[in-house]
Amino acid sequence: PSTAFPLGADAFGRDTFSRLLYAGRVSLSVGVLSMAITVVVGVLVGSLAGFYGGWTDRILMRLTDLVLVFPTFFLLILAVATFGRSIALLIVMIGVTSWPTNARVVRAQIMQLRQHDYVTASRLSGATDGWIIARHLIPQLIPIVIASATIRVANNILVESGLSYLGLGVQPPTPTWGNMVTDGAGVIRQAWWLVGIPGAAIFLVVLAFNLFGEGLRDVLDPRRRSRR
Repeated sequence: PSTAFPLGADAFGRDTFSRLLYAGRVSLSVGVLSMAITVVVGVLVGSLAGFYGGWTDRILMRLTDLVLVFPTFFLLILAVATFGRSIALLIVMIGVTSWPTNARVVRAQIMQLRQHDYVTASRLSGATDGWIIARHLIPQLIPIVIASATIRVANNILVESGLSYLGLGVQPPTPTWGNMVTDGAGVIRQAWWLVGIPGAAIFLVVLAFNLFGEGLRDVLDPRRRSRR
């Protein structure tokens, strides 16, 4: 570190501070966009399974179990090794392998809500199933979905960082916090900050998203507020 490069420079003379900021944009983009895919798929599958029950529930839950059986990280490694490395592929693959937990939470809530009188009244008034789900049920899940989505961003950032560290994520010269740790690992004894600084960024951002998600859950979930 020097006055010209506050956080030092890497082996190619590139400013670590500038790369850290750019890598943050990439890592956060992957985390947020893959979370959006996770939420959409999870809410859709969980809503249909919880509302209809029966064979629909069995088929969708078996599909959910099938996705849960495969270790997500190794499935991502297989997908990247098969289809190549790109940010778009990484976002899609993380998103489509992370939805089962959201689907199970949504399903459990929908199964409780569908028994309420206002759902029966809406059905008797001629409302379609899609209208009941979209208008009456899903809006009540927004607090839980938001809190779960916030925590999911943190998990997705960790997954992206792990893949980038292994060289299977976003490829250089595009920086991410994961591949910055990889680049600095070879000179950790001479320049520990090249590993420590991006590692600290991963730790702090993941911690912040987890704490923010837990805080949102306490604020938005009325049942938690009533127990406090």
